[in-house]
Amino acid sequence: MDVIKRIDMLMKERNWSDYKLSAESGLSSSTIANIHRRNTVPSISTLEAICNAFGITLAQFFTENSHTVQLNKEQQDLFDRWISLTDHQKRLVYELISEMK
Repeated sequence: MDVIKRIDMLMKERNWSDYKLSAESGLSSSTIANIHRRNTVPSISTLEAICNAFGITLAQFFTENSHTVQLNKEQQDLFDRWISLTDHQKRLVYELISEMK
């Protein structure tokens, strides 16, 4: 996979500039510029910051399926809480949500 092309594709999907990516990721403008102008493949930590800005995981970044789902803060919070639930609690929550159709 071409990492730089994937970053460009995600930026284009969101209509983001280099400046916007820099602001959302907390990376310097020069870091983002180096990725594009010098074709510098980002380090894992830099790529992780970029993925966080896009609201995706590293695994989602590397999937061949170009359809990603961007979560808002509330949805991300729900998923973060879901991870800490026991299997029994997850079943109960799932059953509760299923009844709300």
